[in-house]
Amino acid sequence: MWLLLSPTALEAPFLRGESFVFLGRKGLRGEGFVYLETGIGKVNAALTLALWAGRNPVQKALLFGLAGAYPGGPALGEAVLVAEEVEGDLGLKEGLEPLGFPAWEREGVRYYNRFPLDPGLTEDLAQALGLRRAVGLTRDLVSESPEEARALAERWGAEVESMEGAAFARACLALGVRGAELRAISNPAGVRDKRAWRIREALWALEAALTRLLE
Repeated sequence: MWLLLSPTALEAPFLRGESFVFLGRKGLRGEGFVYLETGIGKVNAALTLALWAGRNPVQKALLFGLAGAYPGGPALGEAVLVAEEVEGDLGLKEGLEPLGFPAWEREGVRYYNRFPLDPGLTEDLAQALGLRRAVGLTRDLVSESPEEARALAERWGAEVESMEGAAFARACLALGVRGAELRAISNPAGVRDKRAWRIREALWALEAALTRLLE
């Protein structure tokens, strides 16, 4: 049974199931999955996962949704699996490690700004869905110019920009949940002119990947 999550229900118009409400937002119970709309941003994503997992067993979780692509990253309309997330606005510009405080520590491993999604689950999905893997960058503020986007991509080695991924990945680590992240590229990061965006094509890519996942 999958726990599926997306920041907005607008990113999941193709899912069908019995409707319910969780934390004031949309939920669905379908064949082989439970879906939750988390709301936009890091706090909403982590809170929704943590509260649901605290009340219900979670075998595996998938965060999916639209994302921006940094220069040299995936193409518009392309779906990718995020293998590692970077929390780009935690600590200094160089990250949290210079301050000496890890964001999370488990079994002697310290996590500062980089958080892996479940490697085995991500590899299985990459093989099953034929998708490549990417490095994601998460911030509460998205890039507002191509120059800012390029600087962030170069600083962190990131390819994909979102507002939730790192929080989801870190929550999965803390909760012991096998988590994966699927993103489809709707826009170039830093480009705010919606005429350059490809939301419809990105939604098609999400639908195609999730349809195969749930077969």
